[in-house]
Amino acid sequence: MLTPNNKIYIAGHHGLVGSAIWRNLQQRGYNNLVGRSHRELDLTNQAAVKKFFDQERPDAVVLAAAFVGGIMANSLYRADFIMQNMMIQCNVIGEAYRHQVKKLLFLGSTCIYPKNAPQPIKEEALLTSPLEYTNEEYAIAKIAGLKMCESYNLQYGTNYIAVMPTNLYGPNDNFHLENSHVMPAMMRKIYLAKLLHDNDWNAITRDLNIRPVQGVTGSHSQQQIRDILASYGIEDNKVTLWGTGTPLREFLWSEDMADASVHILLNIDFADIIGIPQYSSICFGKKSDGAIDRNSSEGRGGALPHLGEIRNCHINIGTGKEITIKQLSELVANAVSFKGEIVFDSNKPDGTPRKLVDVSKLHSLGWKHQIEINEGVNRLFQWYRSTLA
Repeated sequence: MLTPNNKIYIAGHHGLVGSAIWRNLQQRGYNNLVGRSHRELDLTNQAAVKKFFDQERPDAVVLAAAFVGGIMANSLYRADFIMQNMMIQCNVIGEAYRHQVKKLLFLGSTCIYPKNAPQPIKEEALLTSPLEYTNEEYAIAKIAGLKMCESYNLQYGTNYIAVMPTNLYGPNDNFHLENSHVMPAMMRKIYLAKLLHDNDWNAITRDLNIRPVQGVTGSHSQQQIRDILASYGIEDNKVTLWGTGTPLREFLWSEDMADASVHILLNIDFADIIGIPQYSSICFGKKSDGAIDRNSSEGRGGALPHLGEIRNCHINIGTGKEITIKQLSELVANAVSFKGEIVFDSNKPDGTPRKLVDVSKLHSLGWKHQIEINEGVNRLFQWYRSTLA
């Protein structure tokens, strides 16, 4: 069990989920937190990651760092998505084991599941049929990460847990049009279309100075700005979005995700997930006073075949609720006070037609979401506007 005195390393602590986990831990009195920006520590650099672990010696690790993006980015940078994520995972998980980290929480994604998985998707659907092509490389990397956690637990008696969140949104979200996820991309497009209609070039300039689009900033000419925005489907009072608008998606507020993650980090062990209460004593042995001796697992080696097949130990994190992309666009338009036209380009890919996760395991472990989508969309727009002030 982790205590407030334990040192917790949060990889990706400036990101959407990592920053929320950091705040959640602080609110619970856990202040011995360690983080490094990408500039300070490149997690794809094995030597740098080893040096960091040698110096800091964290008791627990939250691996929230990843190379991420939406359909467009996944389609353009397929090699980057699999290679960079694999390197990050191998380096961090490998060094966590070598430095005897007590607990590790790995954050994946529900894109790990087959494109046509039965809905709602149970953890057992993993690897049962082909993946969605547009994000196959990212999904394969995340599957490898959760299997690393599972395999280290079975071979070495570690306590690594993998959680698979649904689509996330919230404070510190990525609003860059080239590589953002569906909701922030949609929100920024609709907002900019409104600003074009309002002829509010001061606000457009601020927006592009903070988040340039393919190198175009607020200092470029109005025509250059109109041209680059049009290439992303952003026009005066009109927005064109990819796909048909019919796919169903589930969305989880990032601070809810953080709360679920911290709940699992502090309260749930691998033994709880696999339903074998005696697992810890099997793996670690006991001290003379009967307490679990976790240090005795060092060098144990070898899996435990007599326990049978243990797989799908990851945990879905979501709301268990879904809406269509078209319905989402209407919520966003309402939050932005956009009265213009939203059209869908059916020549562009939809991605997975439906992706709703079964959250029965999560609920059985004592956690449920708090923020519903209507409230969350309004909160996200208010946060976005605050970054432009």
